[in-house]
Amino acid sequence: MKKILLGLLWCLSVTSFAQNIRFEGVIQDANKAPLEMANIMATNQSTKAMDAYAITNDKGKFSLNLKANTAYAIKLSYLGMKNKEISITTQSENITQNITMESGGIELEGVEIVREMPVSIKGDTIVYNADSFKTGTEKKLEDVLKKMPGVEVNADGEVEVEGKKVSKLMVEGKDFFDGDTKLGVKNIPADAVDKVQVLRNYNENSILKGVENNQDNIAMNIKLKEGKKNFWFGDITAGGGIGARDKMDRYIANPKVFYYSPKYSINLITNFNNIGELPLTIQDYFKMTGGFRNMMSKGGSSFNVSSNDLGISLLRNNRANNIDTKFGAANFSYNPTKTWTLSGFGIFSSSKTDILTTSQRNILSNNVLQNTTENSNQKSNFGLAKLSSSYKPNTNFQFDYDVLTKLSKQEEASTLNQETINNQGSNFQDIYTRKKQAPVSVNQNVGLYYTMDDKNVFAFEAQHLFQEEDPFYNANLENQPFNLQDYVTNQARNDINQNRLVKTNKLDAKLDYYYMVTPKSNINVTLGNTYSHQNFNSHIFQILDNGSQNDLNSTTNNNDVNYDFNDVFLGLHYKILTGKFTFTPGVSFHAYTMNNRQLGSDFKRNFTKVLPDFYALYQIKKAETLTYNFSLTNDFTDIAKLAEGFVFSNYNSLFGGKRDLENATSQVHSLRYFKYNMFNFENIFANATYTRRIDAIKSQVVFTDGNQIATPYKSNFADETLSGMGSYGRSFLKYYKASGSAALNWSKFYNKVGPMAKSTESFTQSYTLKASTNFKNAPNLELGYTYSLNEYNHTKYTTDKPFARLDYFFLKSFSWVTEYEFYHYYNNNKTVDNEYDFLSTSLVYQKKDSKWEYKISATNLLNTKSLNDNSFDQLIISNSQYYVQPRYLIFTLKYNL
Repeated sequence: MKKILLGLLWCLSVTSFAQNIRFEGVIQDANKAPLEMANIMATNQSTKAMDAYAITNDKGKFSLNLKANTAYAIKLSYLGMKNKEISITTQSENITQNITMESGGIELEGVEIVREMPVSIKGDTIVYNADSFKTGTEKKLEDVLKKMPGVEVNADGEVEVEGKKVSKLMVEGKDFFDGDTKLGVKNIPADAVDKVQVLRNYNENSILKGVENNQDNIAMNIKLKEGKKNFWFGDITAGGGIGARDKMDRYIANPKVFYYSPKYSINLITNFNNIGELPLTIQDYFKMTGGFRNMMSKGGSSFNVSSNDLGISLLRNNRANNIDTKFGAANFSYNPTKTWTLSGFGIFSSSKTDILTTSQRNILSNNVLQNTTENSNQKSNFGLAKLSSSYKPNTNFQFDYDVLTKLSKQEEASTLNQETINNQGSNFQDIYTRKKQAPVSVNQNVGLYYTMDDKNVFAFEAQHLFQEEDPFYNANLENQPFNLQDYVTNQARNDINQNRLVKTNKLDAKLDYYYMVTPKSNINVTLGNTYSHQNFNSHIFQILDNGSQNDLNSTTNNNDVNYDFNDVFLGLHYKILTGKFTFTPGVSFHAYTMNNRQLGSDFKRNFTKVLPDFYALYQIKKAETLTYNFSLTNDFTDIAKLAEGFVFSNYNSLFGGKRDLENATSQVHSLRYFKYNMFNFENIFANATYTRRIDAIKSQVVFTDGNQIATPYKSNFADETLSGMGSYGRSFLKYYKASGSAALNWSKFYNKVGPMAKSTESFTQSYTLKASTNFKNAPNLELGYTYSLNEYNHTKYTTDKPFARLDYFFLKSFSWVTEYEFYHYYNNNKTVDNEYDFLSTSLVYQKKDSKWEYKISATNLLNTKSLNDNSFDQLIISNSQYYVQPRYLIFTLKYNL
């Protein structure tokens, strides 16, 4: 059998090579200098089809696989050169031929070949021709992007190009839900996409583009097909299906419409379903920035406003026991004049989620084991609204204003059945918890940018954040967890409650002056200020068996804190380009003032600090770079860790702050390598980051029967982290794509368990290999394997995850897509050893040029009940079994507008 298979492979290879020849050579200018990234394409004269294309490497070399005994038109284009076309006729032997291009071409001359080329390059812009990568099964932008060389889309809808995250998505040059790519890649119809433009070294402010380092900034612009401009387009989807009880109780309705014209654009997206589709998760909501950037990134200080949320349970892999979602979003852009642009968006989401989890927690300090079954019911409503204005009357002046408002209301009710096992035996209790919060935040940004002349550039930026958080927590327990002052004991149940109200006003402002010393160097002087004022109020009370309220008025159970933080700084940076190198050394001088007011007195601190930073870029080739970053940063805690009264983190966890905490200092070194070869679509990316944190604010934890009380302290030991990641990918013979990636993270950190400082180390590893095909008229297959290893204090947890995806467009009307994932989760001594898998499939029927589409799909086809998860820190190792939605069979009908 083996000999037969080898024989077949040999015959196929012989046939393949017999049918094709290689046309290669060098594209050069009139002076014989090689032209890097020139576009070359071979068009079959008989079929008029494009049989091959290439982009030259740094030596001007190209290579095309062509059919033997065929006549071809070879078309070439290069920016600044005249468009050229030659004719060749292949025979049975390879052809080597150098081609010379003449200078003097204008921009429009190369338009036609670029329009036909699957991939072309123009300066800092990579242009993908979407139709060259479509096979017929693609339904949304995400499906197209995943087939493009050098582009990756993860499960959260985040897009990476050249190993860098895309920070902005635009359609026809207009912002599409600024600050998030997920809504775009999950909703823009694939058939509307003509070109995908990747904008490297992106800066939306053209005035600052030449004076700032933008190498890590990537944006993406979607060009629409001609038939989609100045017309409404989109689709309306509705469907129903069978759920776990074999009843027609599943539904989905998903209308979405889009309109684009030169003057304005409108995008409307809605989604109502109970089949587990989540247009945006609560995690997406909290991390959605609306495009606001960290304007103080060069300042040297880190003062981040912490979240005072209640730790409401989050979804694993966007799955839960049951999810019911209602979602609506609108985005617009409008140009009242040629110099003024208005844009904005609004998002609202409402969801009901049931989460069922069984967990085992091993408390390392006293060898206590807790087994818990938790059933949670969540209700979440959240909304976002952003309005932006940009006024640019000329190339020398720009005025920007943005405001982003976030509103949410969340409730969670949980029932826990807990068994605690210690040296004295085991204890069972039922615990009921309720969490409620309705945080509000308003973030405003103002920017003024002015170029006085060729030598002088000014930029003023300011951001103001108002945030109000009001979390409420209730725990009803059989056993009294803590000995709180003023607490009434001997109650049938322990009904403990806590109110919190935290208000933040934070203002960042800075003035930048850039002086152009030479065309390749500039001096940047920055005068900046960060000011924050916060209020923190909390109160613990008890509901007695008779329904009355017992206020725990001791100062240990209450907080009334005001905290002011101020940082005035002067920064100086010098940027110089010399040969292939860019250097930007810098230093900032800081004067800090802090005051927290609580317990009837003030605690003040004032000090100064000098903080250096350094940036270096080695431009090895046009698409190959090595970057080094160094920074020394002062890290400051906000009010949450300064409030000395107890705050409930959970029913079994209390936290009490310290008012005299000082700042930590972080030293960060990062090295990044990148190479992108358009000649064979090879993509190499690697980075390594080392962080050493001294005087870190750590936690001292005391455990009693599984309950913990934590207080912060200033550590005398340095925390260290070394992380690295890398990836390699390339395309082969136009139809094949393969990649491999690795991510590693080593950490060493300290905390106190009781009076003793304890050193702990963790090491996490993840490796992925995958390969895929992209045939036009044959089934396409993606195969992959991920190996993950989490090691903590000699305990290892391993996950093996092979996965596969099959898509096939056949009979000119049918699309079949199937996805499979298998998980094997186990630890080193096999006390944990679980296997589970997920299979989904869909079959779509749509006649060519028909507006109607019919689809039947099945999710979780194998009816897997749960998945596994683990987490660990210096104190606790936790393993969880997380239950997910059952098998659904759904029929949907879609009408394309």
